Amino acid sequence: MAETADRALLRQFLLGLAEGMNAAAESVDVIHSTLVEVSRAYGRDDTDVVVMPTVVIVQTGDGEAAHVAVRSAVNVSFRFDQIAALYTLVGEAKRAEIDPLDGIHRLNEIGAMRPGHGWLVRTFGHALLVAGLALLLSPTWQGAVIAFCLGAFVGLAKLVRSPTLQLVFPVFAAFACALAVFLIAPYVEIGDPLKLLIAPLATFLPGGVLTTAVAELAVGQMLSGASRLVFGLVQLALLAFGILAAGTLVGVESSSYSPLEASTPFPWWSPMVGVLLFAVGNYLHFSAPRRTFGWVLLVLVVAYTGQALGTALIGSTVSGFIGALAMTPVVLWIASLRHGAPSQLTFLPGFWLLVPGAAGLVGFTEAMGTTHGLEDFADALTSIMSIALGVLIGTALYRVVHHGAEELADFHIDVPAALTEEKEPPFWARLVPGTPRSLWGGRRRRDRGEREDERTRDDSERTADEEAEGSTPSSQAGGP
Repeated sequence: MAETADRALLRQFLLGLAEGMNAAAESVDVIHSTLVEVSRAYGRDDTDVVVMPTVVIVQTGDGEAAHVAVRSAVNVSFRFDQIAALYTLVGEAKRAEIDPLDGIHRLNEIGAMRPGHGWLVRTFGHALLVAGLALLLSPTWQGAVIAFCLGAFVGLAKLVRSPTLQLVFPVFAAFACALAVFLIAPYVEIGDPLKLLIAPLATFLPGGVLTTAVAELAVGQMLSGASRLVFGLVQLALLAFGILAAGTLVGVESSSYSPLEASTPFPWWSPMVGVLLFAVGNYLHFSAPRRTFGWVLLVLVVAYTGQALGTALIGSTVSGFIGALAMTPVVLWIASLRHGAPSQLTFLPGFWLLVPGAAGLVGFTEAMGTTHGLEDFADALTSIMSIALGVLIGTALYRVVHHGAEELADFHIDVPAALTEEKEPPFWARLVPGTPRSLWGGRRRRDRGEREDERTRDDSERTADEEAEGSTPSSQAGGP
C-alpha cells in the first residue's frame, strides 16, 4: 500500500512538473526527457510519459500493475520569476533531493507567486520593452515615443487576469494600436506604420510558438508541432484582422500598408540602446530575478549581433538563422552554470528580439491588405524556418561537445515476463560445470529429478489406495 501511494505521489509530481514546463513554453521533447530523468532519479525505471501541449499522460509500472494518470494542461503562462523557481525545483527533482509531496506543494507555491514588482513598475517595464524594440524596427524617434505610449497602454491592460479577456484581448490590442497609428501617421513622421505596430504587439506575437512548432516537427513530434503551428498562425491571423479592421474604419488605402522610407535614420549606436531598453523592460515587466538580468542581456547582444552579421552576409530573410545559431549555445551554456539562468528565461527574450512573428504579421497583413504581400509572407515563413533550424543546429552542436554523440534508439518491444521463454545457453557455457543446463551435471540432475518424480507418484498412488481401502467397509456397511 505504501509503494502504491508513493507511485501515486510520483505520478502527480511528474504531471505537475510537465504542466509547469508547458506554462514556461518548453518544447514537449525536453519535457519528456526531463520527466524520464526525474522518474529514474526516484528509482522508477518503468515510467512511460506522453506529453502534448494540452495533455500529459504518465504511466508507472508494467502489465497488470500499471497505473495511469492524465492531466489536461491549463492555458497559463509563467512570468520569469516563476520560470526561475520552477527550474530550480526541476534541478532538485533530477537529483531526487525533494520528496514528491513537498515538490507538489512547491509547485502550488510557484503557481501562486506574486509578482516581484507592482503594477506601475510592470507597466513602465512593458513600455520600455516596446520602446527598445521600436528603436530596432521603427526608423524615427517620433515612432519610438509613440511606441512607448502604446506599450504603456498594452502593458497596463495585460495586468487584468481574466481568461475570457485574454482570448479576445490580442485582437482588441491590435485594433486599438493600429487605430492610433493610422490616425497619427499623416501628421507625424513615424516611418512604416506596420513595423511600428510590431513593437507594442511584440508580447502577443507567436514567434516563440511558431519556432518551437517547427523545431518539434523537425525532431518528429508531429502532433505537438502541427498543433502549435496552427495555433501560431491563427494568432497571427487574429492580430492581422485587428489591424485590417482599424485600417478599414479609418479609411486607410492599401498603399499605406507598404513600407515607407524614413528621412532621418537612427544613428549607429541606437540599436545597442534598443537592446538595453529591451532587456530592462523584460526584467521589470516579467519580474525576472535580479541575478538573471546580466545573462538575458548577454543573450540579447549575441542574438542581435548574429542577426546583424547574417543580414550583412546572407540577407535579412535568413539572418535569423545566424542569430539563433549564435544564441542557442550561449543559452544552454548559461543554463548549465551553477549560478546561471534557466534556458527558457533567456530563450524567450531572444525569440522576441529576433522577431520571427513580427515578419509574419507584416506579411500576413500585407497579403490581405495589398496585392504584393504574398511574397512577404513567404519570406516570413522562411525566416521562421531559418530561426528554428539555427536553434536545432546550435542545440545539437552543444550536446555533441558536452555530452558526446548519442546512438539512435533501436525498435524494441518488451514481452511480458510471464510469457518470456527461457533462452537456451550457448554451447560453450554448457561445457562449464555448475552453469545452468550444464552437460556435466545435467544428466545426474535429470535422473535425480526423475527418481524424485517417480517417488512422489508412488507415494500419491499408495495414499490413494489406502484411502480407497479404508472407505470400502463403510460403503458396504451402508448397503442392504
